Amino acid sequence: MARILVVEDDAHILRLLSLWLSRNGHTVLEATNGVNAQELLVTDPVDLLITDINMPGMNGIELIRWFRGTFESSAPVIMLSSRCDQDSIATDMEGTGVRIYPKPFSPSRLMAVIEELLTAKCPSPPLQYSTHDINTGETS
Repeated sequence: MARILVVEDDAHILRLLSLWLSRNGHTVLEATNGVNAQELLVTDPVDLLITDINMPGMNGIELIRWFRGTFESSAPVIMLSSRCDQDSIATDMEGTGVRIYPKPFSPSRLMAVIEELLTAKCPSPPLQYSTHDINTGETS
């Protein structure tokens, strides 16, 4: 299966994502901030990057810009965000092929998005929002 780097400063979320991804057959690399992620990415190419936006030292936006600027990788990127200013994030990430996914999230629904991105035979999709309605359980 795929090599996936999860970058998350919340230990609980990092562990949860790692467990779900591992149980679905993926090899998971973990980093707790953008600087640690950079160190891993230099030596370990990945098929998918999942990063939080708000982290100490280097935030997710800076990490993604570095990732896209340093490597010629078309690996998909998912940015997890609990921030309310998603329009601002979209502006910052325009043209980077990032899927923004809100926190809190359903692990099973996020896994469906991950599998969709990994099975796509084309480069990263254009910037998209994924929304989750907590009342109906619908994800769009």
